[in-house]
This record gives sequence, structure tokens and C-alpha cells, in this order.
Amino acid sequence: MGGRWNYFRGMASIDELKRIATQVRRDILRQVHAVNSGHPGGSLGCTDFFTALYFHVLKHKPDAFSMDGNGEDLFFLSNGHISPVWYSVLARSGYFPVSELNTFRKLNSRLQGHPTTHEHLPGVRMASGSLGQGLSVAIGAAISKKLSNDSALVYTLHGDGELQEGQIWEAAMYASAKKVDNLIATVDANGQQIDGSTEHVLSLGNLQAKFEAFGWMVFQMNGNDMQEVVAGLENARKHTGQGKPIVVLMKTEMGMGVDFMMGSHKWHGVAPNDEQLAKGLAQLEETLGDY
Repeated sequence: MGGRWNYFRGMASIDELKRIATQVRRDILRQVHAVNSGHPGGSLGCTDFFTALYFHVLKHKPDAFSMDGNGEDLFFLSNGHISPVWYSVLARSGYFPVSELNTFRKLNSRLQGHPTTHEHLPGVRMASGSLGQGLSVAIGAAISKKLSNDSALVYTLHGDGELQEGQIWEAAMYASAKKVDNLIATVDANGQQIDGSTEHVLSLGNLQAKFEAFGWMVFQMNGNDMQEVVAGLENARKHTGQGKPIVVLMKTEMGMGVDFMMGSHKWHGVAPNDEQLAKGLAQLEETLGDY
């Protein structure tokens, strides 16, 4: 199997998705280690979600990227600091050469620490580093699709710590009031943020009850079980068009796949050293070929 995955939507089986996810986790470790900078914890935790989305669920055109995305599903990464996982999946699905992952966070690279648009990196339609903004942008894109009679959907991903931003709840209120029912937001509920647990920093309370009170349709899934991720995203898709925006509360483990990183906020934004890289890679089988 080569470094680039050529596929039609829905072709990748659960076993194939698991193999891709393992390679993506290797990519994440190698990217952040190479520049001693980046955010491996959340990236590893969200790897199964990104793999399922881009290689099974999303209706998209890696070989014909356009900023407007007419006729295809759109994805907006709101918690932009987990760029390593997104860059890996974009490259592995054909948006740009896998070898470009070597340039992560380097001077003049298109692969900045937080995704930007002025570098014109295929697959990226908004700059995301300031948390709380992605849902607003996604709602605008979803409304635009409705006005254009475009039946494709808009997806977003948010960190649970990001939900401490007030703009999220303004956007959530607007989406339900305007019946933006072609939108599927996903929340990475790993319970961790840069300074500790979300419960310790600023408790989020009952997220399902909160979103339901704001008029959203709410689903939950285990974000580190590939079969459940695929089923959860497909189920959410089936419930679009019913007058309500949809949010999927996705339970994940920060640092998933690398035992010494799992469950600790300390790996939110710390790169592994040489010894830690070797230990982490030893736990992840090379499946598509390293870049």
C-alpha cells in the first residue's frame, strides 16, 4: 500500500481505516518530534475521527480542491492546534504530497503550527488558532449551501476546553434559531486542556443537556473505537435535514495509541524527545510507509 490512499467514498473497510489511523499516529509523533514543537495529545486522540471522516464518510474532492467547495462536504477544524493529525490525513488522502509533512512548522512552510489560508494549502478553508471561531464560520458555510441549493453537509471539530469560549454558545443559539440542519459539529470530549482537566479549569457541566437546551440534536460516541466512529458519523448524517443542527459528543483519550501519553494533559503541547519517539513508534506499526 503506497503513501497515498486512492479511494471512492465509503470504500475503506474498518480494518483498512484502523491501519490508516495507525500510520497517521506515526506521522503525528514524527512531525512534532522533528521540530520539538506541536500538539500530539489531542491529535492522537482524534486520529480515529479524522481517518473515518476523510476515508469513509466525507464527500470530498482531494484532487480538485476549491475554496468554495460547491457540491462537496466541507470540514472546518476549530481547535486548530491539533493540526498534525489533520495535515497527515489531508496528505494521506491526496490533497498534497505526503513528503510535505517534513516541512511541519518550519519557516515558509504551508504546514504552520495552526492552519492558515494565505499559504493556500489544499484542504484548509479557514485559519484556526484562536479558539471558539470555527462554529460561526461553519454556520455561515452551511447557510450558504442552503441558499445555493447545495445538498452537501458541513462538519466541524471542537475541543471540549474550547467550549469555554462564549462565541461557541452564541453560534449554537443562532444555528438552532435559524434551523441550520445541514451542520454536524463534533466535540472532542477528552476532559483535558492545557492547564489540566476541564473539570478543574472550568467545568462544562452536562454538555448533552446544554446543547439540547440550545435546540440541538445530540448524539454520543466513543471516538477511539473505529467501528463506533463510522457508525456514529453515518447516523448523524442520516438525521440531517430535520430542522435542527447536530452535535456529536465524542469521548476520546488524549494521547491515544501511545501508552505513556494517554490520559494526561501534560502531552497537550509537548513534543517527545528521541527516546520517547522511539518508544512511541515501537507501539505503532508502520502500515502505509513513513514519509
